[in-house]
Amino acid sequence: MATFLYRLGRFAFRRRHFTALFWVALLALAGVGAAGAPAAGNTSFSIPGTEAQKAFDVLEERFPGTSADGATARVVFKAPAGEKMTDAGNKVTVEKTVKELSGDSQVAFVADPYQGGGLSQDGAVAYASVSYKVSGMELEDSSRDSLEAAAEDARDAGLTVEIGGDALQAVPATGTAEIIGIGVAAVVLVITFGSLLAAGLPLLTAIIGVGIGVATITALASTLELGSTTSILATMIGLAVGIDYALFIVSRYRTELAEGREREDAAGRAVGTAGSAVVFAGLTVVIALVGLSVVNIPMLTKMGIAAAGTVAIAVLIALTMVPALLGYAGGKVRPAGEKSKLLGGGRAKKTGTETATETGTAQRPNMGTRWASFVVRRPVAVLLLGVVGLGAAAVPAGSLELGLPDDGSQPTSTTQRRAYDLLSEGFGPGFNGPLVVVVDAKNSDDPQAVFQQTGDEIKGLDGIVTVAPAQPNEAGDTATITVIPDSKPSSVATEDLVHDIRDTGADIKADVGADILVTGATAVNIDVSQKLNDALLPYLTLVVGLAFLLLIVVFRSILVPLKAALGFLLSVMAALGAVVAVFQWGWLAGLMGVEETGPVMSMMPIFMVGVVFGLAMDYEVFLVTRMREAFVHGENPSQAVVTGFRYSARVVTAAAVIMMAVFSGFIGSSEAMVKMIGFGLAVAVLFDAFVVRMAIVPAVLALLGKKAWWLPKWLDRVLPNVDVEGEGLRTQDDRKGEDRELVHA
Repeated sequence: MATFLYRLGRFAFRRRHFTALFWVALLALAGVGAAGAPAAGNTSFSIPGTEAQKAFDVLEERFPGTSADGATARVVFKAPAGEKMTDAGNKVTVEKTVKELSGDSQVAFVADPYQGGGLSQDGAVAYASVSYKVSGMELEDSSRDSLEAAAEDARDAGLTVEIGGDALQAVPATGTAEIIGIGVAAVVLVITFGSLLAAGLPLLTAIIGVGIGVATITALASTLELGSTTSILATMIGLAVGIDYALFIVSRYRTELAEGREREDAAGRAVGTAGSAVVFAGLTVVIALVGLSVVNIPMLTKMGIAAAGTVAIAVLIALTMVPALLGYAGGKVRPAGEKSKLLGGGRAKKTGTETATETGTAQRPNMGTRWASFVVRRPVAVLLLGVVGLGAAAVPAGSLELGLPDDGSQPTSTTQRRAYDLLSEGFGPGFNGPLVVVVDAKNSDDPQAVFQQTGDEIKGLDGIVTVAPAQPNEAGDTATITVIPDSKPSSVATEDLVHDIRDTGADIKADVGADILVTGATAVNIDVSQKLNDALLPYLTLVVGLAFLLLIVVFRSILVPLKAALGFLLSVMAALGAVVAVFQWGWLAGLMGVEETGPVMSMMPIFMVGVVFGLAMDYEVFLVTRMREAFVHGENPSQAVVTGFRYSARVVTAAAVIMMAVFSGFIGSSEAMVKMIGFGLAVAVLFDAFVVRMAIVPAVLALLGKKAWWLPKWLDRVLPNVDVEGEGLRTQDDRKGEDRELVHA
């Protein structure tokens, strides 16, 4: 591995024109494809194997033309103080609005509030339901404009009008998220390298890699039905790993220059050593992201694969374009320990393993060396403090409640949230999450009797406000019954009601053979949460198991990969605890822009497990590879820990700060899911990089000593030697030295 990558790095350095042109051409090609691609099509949220999805399928078959998965809107009207919606003037305004909405070609039908029971008991609030023929992502801008224009006309007539539902679903806005993340990354890179040019290389390559990845996603969005969140996730992860991977290779290149190597050789060795770590770190991230497919939720699978593709591009660019750009930079990228003249360069020179000033006074060891020496001296205290601290942070995770965001989690500044609140005020909290019971009585002798029996038995359950009469299809063999709970959609009480209705349906099926299925947005959320919970353990086993085997190959050890996996579990549980504290309990909610607390997004635990595991292994590979390299070359275990920190701690710290900055920028997103993901990943990197990898890992390695690097002899013979430490490169150098000595002799 190291020898191959060494040759690749030297090739890219020498053939820099070809290498740079290749990536720029690929970026241009992806950009042209994105510019000419049609708008993203149907991105319906299907969940195969769940009852809610089965019900949707039945509706599509038995109620053709109703567009069960089409976009919906609720135009909510509120009368001025002292008036009612039944007043003549207000009624005329509503009827005019309904007529205006019906004129849109994409509208399937509009339910008049005065004919469809859309009037509150006190007469103050009314709503018109609008059903579209296409999904929210397929709605044309003209249809959205017509919807908003109709509402504005009603406002001009004196009514309070708000619009709920997914018809106004917009591409999530991240504001200046990427700019903030890149800005902080630039500052950290300049501080780390002491050079504007060296700092600019990781930024440039990361932006190119993300550009290729996101442009490709945009070009394929319509064909593969990719949602807007997919590109946001790819941007988030692609920027973070792209900067980090390039950072490690540039840092190793500067170290090789400081040891007196020629620039081409230094580039080759940087790619051969740090590049090997990049490859395996990237593989762990790809495994974690692609592994999301085991959940069998198409949207999550597509998000994972798209993000994994962006990570793969980041790895390839780090291995090829970074050395090519180093070739262009020439002497402007200085050896480690030297700064550019603009930043006060020329005041430090490398002398062996220490740094000396021009006056010859030796400087103290760097912060990484001092910290590692401290941990090696007091490993038990550091280990206990780290574990207890993460355990305390993980405590809120015990109260984790899962759900999917609805309009109730939107900011109060949005019309969707104001419509949600008006409906709750006029009709009760459960009205925002109606349950749709699908009664499939095709195999029954008397379908009408089954419809009546189902409605009567549901009415006898607790927690229900209204059970609407059954609405049969034209064939008369299937009907829908709308149930309004007395609790809000995301509550435990509503979840219990869904289970009660399904239990009742099971009893009816046993009696008369009819299928009773519960669907609707609330039921979908419940089914998704359950599906994700059921998939978490198999997913964790698959991802951690594969990565564990990969790390055994990398480190040629059993205990080091085991320690890495256990440390990851600590950090991800602590990060989940922080997410619960902020988004569910409301701690620091104002600071994070969380206006409405509630259940944590259903996919958050499994998503964090996947992404955080991949990112955690990045730091494990980069940091511990240096320790392994020192140990293999003769240092004792404690010295190897200190050596690993001497060369890697500063760069790993910079990489973690950059990744946290990139993720934190997305906390400003208007989309609740993006906000939560950004916060969760930023906190997870904080815990994993600075507590687990910087404290717990050296403490455990110090306690284990040589046992940390133990590998059974039979396994050592079976495992392939990937040579992450670059031992093959040292052997090659030794042979060159021997050849030179023979020539001189």
